[in-house]
Amino acid sequence: MKALVIEDSQTGLAVISQHLERMGILPIAATDGEAGVAAFRQHNPDIVLLDVVLPGMDGYEVARRIRAIEQSGEWTPIIFLTARTADSDLVQGITAGGDDYLFKPVSEVVLAAKVRAMQRILQMRYSLVVLTRKLDAANQELTRLTSLDGLTGLANRRHFDETMQREWRRAARYKRPLALALVDVDNFKQFNDTYGHLAGDECLKGVAGALHAVSRRPSDLVARYGGEEFALVLPETDLAGAKRVGEGLCDAIRALRVEHRATAPGYVSISVGVASMMPGQDGTGPQSLIAEADLALYAAKAGGRDRVGFKQIEPVAG
Repeated sequence: MKALVIEDSQTGLAVISQHLERMGILPIAATDGEAGVAAFRQHNPDIVLLDVVLPGMDGYEVARRIRAIEQSGEWTPIIFLTARTADSDLVQGITAGGDDYLFKPVSEVVLAAKVRAMQRILQMRYSLVVLTRKLDAANQELTRLTSLDGLTGLANRRHFDETMQREWRRAARYKRPLALALVDVDNFKQFNDTYGHLAGDECLKGVAGALHAVSRRPSDLVARYGGEEFALVLPETDLAGAKRVGEGLCDAIRALRVEHRATAPGYVSISVGVASMMPGQDGTGPQSLIAEADLALYAAKAGGRDRVGFKQIEPVAG
């Protein structure tokens, strides 16, 4: 433990330093306010013993500067050393940032007691900080888990809905296009009927991984939309860009070559519906984009599956 002692009297400084050393505390000495503030910055002491009357900058100003140096959440105990006993002096010291008072001449017994009290407060505060950090980490992990789909590890429907709302507002504000790709695993019911639900779960995991691999931009979101359906939110993407993403998704699933003998191709495929629009000020929300992407998905399935359907939505002036 280190203690910064700011005291202009060499005799008083020597006495207090000896008391601290006998307590197993390393004293760091300063004889004026400017030197004390500099020593605080350099040594980051565990406690400060601060004379009120100092040449130039007084102890109250030193305390205020020390408190200004500390970062949010930091706290170093400050004990004033003074011969003043008036209530107003005590109030002024506490207001300036002090935590306690020691009256001169300093008693070794009283000094040891006050230092031990500050050590207990520091330890309790440290324990509270550690606990708070653990709780913050646990809350962050809980928030992360509540936004993920348990089977695939992708964003879940709740996270998708929140992202769509946020990206819709952002696209409207900056007048940028927003695209959506809805993905459906073709003939998935037959896959489950043929291979069983455990194999179906593994199939969905594989599809999810392939879709995530295609989506490389940090701004994009890949989510499990429901059952065997997935969704990709594509900010700042026009229809041509969304179609390219959709074709890349189909290629990625074909490349998996997951057997599906109940279908004509003999392997798992997906149908993708994409739509892109420039959100305007007509009062519509992201549901309009979702509805159009859903229609495009229906068109892809009606056209024979394993393909991309698309829908361009004209921007609404506003």
